[in-house]
Amino acid sequence: MTLEEKILMDAIVNPEVIPHNVSYAILASIILIISALVIRGSMRLVPVGFQNFMETIAETFLKLSEDNIGHHWGKHFFPLLCTLFMFILVCNVMGLIPGFASPTSNINTNAAMAIPVFLATHYYGIRAHGMKYINHFLGPIRSIAALPLMILMFIIEFIGHLVRPVTLSVRLFGNMLAKHIILAVLAFLAPLIIPTLILALGTLVSFIQAFVFTLLATLYLAGAVEEAH
Repeated sequence: MTLEEKILMDAIVNPEVIPHNVSYAILASIILIISALVIRGSMRLVPVGFQNFMETIAETFLKLSEDNIGHHWGKHFFPLLCTLFMFILVCNVMGLIPGFASPTSNINTNAAMAIPVFLATHYYGIRAHGMKYINHFLGPIRSIAALPLMILMFIIEFIGHLVRPVTLSVRLFGNMLAKHIILAVLAFLAPLIIPTLILALGTLVSFIQAFVFTLLATLYLAGAVEEAH
């Protein structure tokens, strides 16, 4: 039996070879791609319905990017930030559908988004400033007399930057996991009334957490490409 046949047999016998968070994340990506193709195929000069909804989101995040990062870099980062928001939102809302699971309730999915944001932050920081990017880590006072303070500030900033992908991942993971646990408990205790209210709250939380993740990514990128003072 070849390696490919063995992998296929393992996937048939043990479906968990492909984790549920990966399969649902792929499904979320397919939903977004199909939605984009549908909108592109039915574009109207005066947007209505779903096209109007998507254009509102796009304009919102274009303005968010330009207001926080600047006109040049804002347009550059807009596709990344808008894609992050839409993907996280679809993943979050997916967990509200009976029989589905939210990919963002698995910390691996969140880390797969947080780590590229972390790497992009420093890549574009170096691209925008070159070696002067190190000034972002040295604090406001830079002189020979302040060398001990500069070293201390560098250590603090270095640790703070390393923690960023962890906080991005854990915050989203904790909120989505807590939402699923609360829904499961309340559905067992009061299967008709209370879960409906929690579903409405869960929808709001899904929007908020997608926006918070994207907003923090925006601020991290803005801090990397702005001039150090």
